[in-house]
Order: sequence, then structure tokens, then C-alpha cells
Amino acid sequence: MPACDVLTLAELIKLVDQTRDVEGIGAYKLDAMSCVGPRGMEIVAEVLGALTDLPFIYDHQKAGNDIPDLGGIFGQNVNMVKAAIIFPFAGPATQEAWIKAVQDEGVIPVVGGEMTHPEFMVADGGYIADDAPRRIFELATELGVRDFVVPGNKPEKVQAYRKLLEGLCGDDPISLYAPGFVAQGGVIKEAAQVAGESWHAIVGRGIYQAGDMHAAAVEHCSQIIAA
Repeated sequence: MPACDVLTLAELIKLVDQTRDVEGIGAYKLDAMSCVGPRGMEIVAEVLGALTDLPFIYDHQKAGNDIPDLGGIFGQNVNMVKAAIIFPFAGPATQEAWIKAVQDEGVIPVVGGEMTHPEFMVADGGYIADDAPRRIFELATELGVRDFVVPGNKPEKVQAYRKLLEGLCGDDPISLYAPGFVAQGGVIKEAAQVAGESWHAIVGRGIYQAGDMHAAAVEHCSQIIAA
């Protein structure tokens, strides 16, 4: 799943055009901080929709960190994509409101609780309580969420979160989405060994900064297929 963190519409079109037929590419991750924000979700979805039938997953970076009442606006603004990523560090009231708002629009919420960079959790010198991801995932599963973001460059955490989520969801299958590869040091093959059957490696700079994006996409996808 290429992360489309490029700055211009031309770069975005080039990225999708050069990778859309690569076996293993399952979707494209869009975000508000680069190309999508200035141009609007509707325009980008229309342009990219003419290039590929693959779904789009929107990453607001980071949605779910405002007041609960704004969840409805967020849901309406993302109703043309398949799924939207939410990292609800603003608390359970916001988390519930934003997840339900997305679900009401027929969009799949993909919920994360831990990011990939150093000094994030309190135990590592960060600000986020060590039990926050567990609490986020517990509430998310109660609300019917079955798609989750885990830190791909921390394979031990991927394994732990998978175990937690499988326990919370029982017989319901879950899907994991993992960023943190290549530029952030994560190795796709290592995550693949512990992430389960349904998971998606999110790769940004390792594809869109490559001289040959098609070849880079083929290489990264091959690691999943081989694993």
C-alpha cells in the first residue's frame, strides 16, 4: 500500500500510474498534509479513480484528535474513500464519535494506537500512556472495528497487538496495517512473520522517492508474497 505523501497532483498521478498494475498493490494511502489537503478529497478521488479501480484509504494524520462534535464533519468529508485511519489520542468520547461518524457514512474505520517514531510511549520517554493503545483497541473492537494500524518497525509490538486484537475479536477476522518500513528501519519480511494472514505493509518514501517507482513497488511487494 503506497503512502502518497507527495506534494503535487502531477507526482500523485505519476505514482499511481507507475504502480497500479504491480501484483501485491492493494490500495493507496492518501493524507491531508500533502497533496490531498490543498486540492480537496473529491478532486483527488476523481482524478485517481480514472486511473485505477483499487480502493483508497485516507490518513488525516492524525484523525480523532479533536472534539467529538467534529466527527460528523470528518465522516462526511471522507465518504468517497473505502476506509479512513483514526488515531484517537483525544480520549474515548472523541474516539467513539469519530468511529461512529465514519461508519455511518459507509466508510471502514482503521484504528491505530501506537506510532512508529521514538519517544512516543511514556516508557520510551514520550507523552502517551503505556496502556493507551490497549484501551484504544478495546473500545474500537467494542464499536465493531476489525481493521487496525500497528507499528511495522516494531515487530514485537505487531505480534503483541495481533494477539490482543485476536483475543478481543474472537472468531471475527482482523486486518492489520503497518507503516514504518524502509526509511524508518522496518523490514517487511520481519513484520510478515508475525502479522498474520491479513495485513498490509504501508510504504511511502521507499516507493515515491525511488528512481524507478514501479521496480521499487515490485521489490517491496515481493517481500510480502515470499513471506
